[in-house]
Amino acid sequence: MSDTKYSKGALAFGGLAAILASTCCLGPLVLVALGFSGAWIGNLTVLEPYRPIFIAVALTMLFFAYRRIFRPAACRPGDVCAIPQVKKTYRAVFWVVVALVLLALVYPYILPLFY
Repeated sequence: MSDTKYSKGALAFGGLAAILASTCCLGPLVLVALGFSGAWIGNLTVLEPYRPIFIAVALTMLFFAYRRIFRPAACRPGDVCAIPQVKKTYRAVFWVVVALVLLALVYPYILPLFY
């Protein structure tokens, strides 16, 4: 039970860090795409200096989540980790979070190609 609790926490923090890492660049672009405009959108880059920290936290949490989700664990019958649907769900959420972190890593480098 504690393994799944830690893997859920690592996934949650990894996803949150990925979202925070991409807010400096992705947030203003999404607002402009939705029709919001104004000079105040330029102030949304205030989190840019913290981007490397958020990415490091996200990668660290993904490492811990990967260890908890994908390593073979000895589960007793009746434990949450013994249910195949729970394992599939954790793995699916893990890959979604990995995609978010990859987006946060490559977004500033791909963005200039669209202008």
